[in-house]
Amino acid sequence: MIDPKHIEALRDIVGAENVHSDKAHLRAYSYDATRTHYEPDAVIFPRHEEDVSRILTYCNHHRIAIVPRGAGSGFTGGALPVNGGIVLAMERHMNKILEIDMENMLAVVQPGVINKELQRHVEELGLFYPPDPASEEYSTLGGNVSENAGGMRAAKYGLTKDYVMALRAVRANGDIIRAGKRTIKDVAGYNVAGILIASEGTLAVITEITLKLIPKPKYVKSYMGIFPDVEAAMNAVFKSLAEGANPVAMEFLDALVVKAVKEKLGIELPEEAGALLIGDVDGNVPEEVAFQLKVLEESFRANGAQEFRVAEDPAEREKLWQARRGASQSITIYGSKKLNEDISVPRSMLPKALKEIYAIGEKYGLVVPCFGHAGDGNIHVNVMVDGNDPDELERGHKAIREIFQLVVDLGGTLSGEHGIGLSKAEFMEIAFSPAELQLFRDIKKAFDPNGILNPGKMGL
Repeated sequence: MIDPKHIEALRDIVGAENVHSDKAHLRAYSYDATRTHYEPDAVIFPRHEEDVSRILTYCNHHRIAIVPRGAGSGFTGGALPVNGGIVLAMERHMNKILEIDMENMLAVVQPGVINKELQRHVEELGLFYPPDPASEEYSTLGGNVSENAGGMRAAKYGLTKDYVMALRAVRANGDIIRAGKRTIKDVAGYNVAGILIASEGTLAVITEITLKLIPKPKYVKSYMGIFPDVEAAMNAVFKSLAEGANPVAMEFLDALVVKAVKEKLGIELPEEAGALLIGDVDGNVPEEVAFQLKVLEESFRANGAQEFRVAEDPAEREKLWQARRGASQSITIYGSKKLNEDISVPRSMLPKALKEIYAIGEKYGLVVPCFGHAGDGNIHVNVMVDGNDPDELERGHKAIREIFQLVVDLGGTLSGEHGIGLSKAEFMEIAFSPAELQLFRDIKKAFDPNGILNPGKMGL
């Protein structure tokens, strides 16, 4: 519990209207998408970068924990104040698009800007910001940078890190730093921006982001490949890409997910499907789109696809994507609680990874529906359990540990986009050597010697 005198001192810094310690605010800012909660001692809404600097200077001096927060949409507890302290909420005031530079094709934004808001704004100008996490309608760009968010378009366009040109941030001691430049090339000094991306608020508080934009593609088509089984679909993923296909997205639904989407949402999908691949192709001329569809169809059929469909109108396209977007909510037919992990493996390892993941599920007597971003090797593995059955929960957690070990053995990683946060911290020793973990701790100490920034996360 923070001494009330500190709350009063912080009110003097940002104004009483921007510091809240009432029960309603503490409760509201105690959650994220994990549905677990830890109450902070206060919630502060900084008005600008100087506020952030003064808050951190004060809290660092008094050893008060600070947890930066965007929209609280993360799946690993990254924004949870596990040790109490202050939640630094960026969405109220630091939520402005500061500049769109048409000549250099870049945007300068504050961290509280909603991802989709930037997308809509730049697309009206003929530009394009590709990173599209599933939470794009409400997640903030500061949160996206802190987690290195991906999305369905990552297969072609990459992740958030591929669009961050520069950052402004505040260190734990209140120092304001710049990392990166507005230039395309910059090899002067350490890549501090690269270190801050995906650091989950443990190193500094991001206050401004400069993002690369690209021209908006003129034509888009959606497709669906229908496969007899998962192995055929996973072979089609990496083989079609090796043969020159360059889809915007290549999303995967297994037979369990197909069944769930039909039952839960009433969306008609092919009954014979053992697996589906759904995606988009785009381009600036119709011939480019047609070529991409031709490459995909030929490769899919060569790898066992029973059928290849192209959406002929916006309604049909929306139906395909509705099925993909509805995957997560639909699989609750298999259990009241899902242990949802976003593993990522080299694309050539997808067939083996899925085969062994299902075998682990059978070993523990659990249903494991899978879906996700197969085009970039990122699969959402959902171990379904009865949340009220302690034995089943224990078996579920054992299955998750085996899945993580499998993924690392295949050259993969614990997380493709959700991050480590609190929920995956215990598995860091599977993926990293003691020397590597110590290096992470050394970096943390260099940025935040007193350990006030988002303590308890990432196993640091």
